[in-house]
Amino acid sequence: MRHFTLASLAATALTLGLLTATPVMAQATQPAAKSDSKMAPAPKAPAAESKMAPAPKVELLDINSATAEQLDALPGVGKAYSAAIIKGRPYKGKDELVQKKILPEKTYDGIKDKIIAKQKS
Repeated sequence: MRHFTLASLAATALTLGLLTATPVMAQATQPAAKSDSKMAPAPKAPAAESKMAPAPKVELLDINSATAEQLDALPGVGKAYSAAIIKGRPYKGKDELVQKKILPEKTYDGIKDKIIAKQKS
């Protein structure tokens, strides 16, 4: 019986020794890639750089001082809407065009990035 217990104990010790040593030997750490490696550098993406460029500034049209012709030039705004915009002046904010029911929401959505309502100082 003593021989069997000694053999079991030796086998268990050997198994534990192998289990704890395996991860250390299985994967060795490698130094970071050197610049003199034979791999080519990754190409630069020009499309990503163009997205980072700031958009050119567009002159916003002041709805409190714009002429009828300037308002007519906005997409979706005709002579009737431009006359209504001029008649409803002054505006505290450009969103008043919809609040006061001068323009429909869809038309306003098309021009809201092109207009501003400047206040007199």
